[in-house]
Amino acid sequence: MSSHGIPRSAARDERTDESRQKELKEIGQYKQLVEEVNEKVKAKEFTPALLQKTAEVLKKNPEYYTIWNHRRRIYVNEFRDLEKDVGAGKITEETRISNVLDIIQLDLQFLFPLLLKFPKCYWIWNHRLWLLQQSTALLPAPQARKLWEEELGLVAKMLSRDSRNFHGWGYRRMVVSNLESPALQGQSMSRAELEYTKKMIGTNLSNFSAWHNRTKVIVKILAEENASDKERQKMLDDELELIHTALFDPFDQSLWFYHQNLMCAFDPDQAAKSMAPNLTTEQRLKYIASEREYIEEVLEDAEDCQWARKALIECALLEAKLNKSMEEDDKQKVLAWLNELKLRDPLRRGRWLDMEQALLKTA
Repeated sequence: MSSHGIPRSAARDERTDESRQKELKEIGQYKQLVEEVNEKVKAKEFTPALLQKTAEVLKKNPEYYTIWNHRRRIYVNEFRDLEKDVGAGKITEETRISNVLDIIQLDLQFLFPLLLKFPKCYWIWNHRLWLLQQSTALLPAPQARKLWEEELGLVAKMLSRDSRNFHGWGYRRMVVSNLESPALQGQSMSRAELEYTKKMIGTNLSNFSAWHNRTKVIVKILAEENASDKERQKMLDDELELIHTALFDPFDQSLWFYHQNLMCAFDPDQAAKSMAPNLTTEQRLKYIASEREYIEEVLEDAEDCQWARKALIECALLEAKLNKSMEEDDKQKVLAWLNELKLRDPLRRGRWLDMEQALLKTA
């Protein structure tokens, strides 16, 4: 068969050759552009023209971190020149502040479409953070704070688009940390951040990054507020209630990870880093028994849920650790759960066999 008298295979080859030639031309132009940038940086020609060329490279390849370094060198040079001009009486301090603000705002604007296109590119987030840090160092606190607050709004929008973007959550923590700092006349935002994680979890229960952030914020709140053991226990109770409500979907791995994190409070070897480190052995055993009862109910309604079986095994082992022995009835239950896991989770069969052997040795 042919198209306009040209065999289809020949047309396809022609198109492929054409696209290949176009690609080779683009690669050549890109290499030439990179060479120009590197030569001008080496010659310390920190000009607006060079800044434009770095922008061209980064639009094509934002992962090229050396070019980000070059871009920062140009700005550092520009900021230094503005300081010198103030010292020499060429411009006023107000003019310097205005120029610095313009530079930072324009570059933040340049980064925004890149961030939308490459939301998980570490170097874009890193450069934004550097620009904002420059604002703290070079601008009056109220003006710098406004930029940081706008950034918090931006990262909220980014996380509403992709709520599980790990880079975005890490970046948010850094922005909040800076907004809380004395340099920006800040104060603790931990309670507001706790509410934010709850809102994001409400939107998407599978948001592991939000659950992870919640863990960090809670520990921070308890330290900041110098919480008593009673207040810490109340926080633990509230979080157990929250995760129980969330576990109506027992097949969600991120929920069990958070549950496992809460269970650390009942392990004497890990409790020190938990939200309730000073529970008595009696209190820990009471909590574990309550969790076992709850998880067994979950398993009744979701027999295929391997996460529930793993959690029950961990509960039983934790009880045995606190009691310094495991009752025979519990041992038989754990062996039965392990048998189920060997069938339902064959990829980790070796792990379940090892646990089974360890239990049988204590018989």
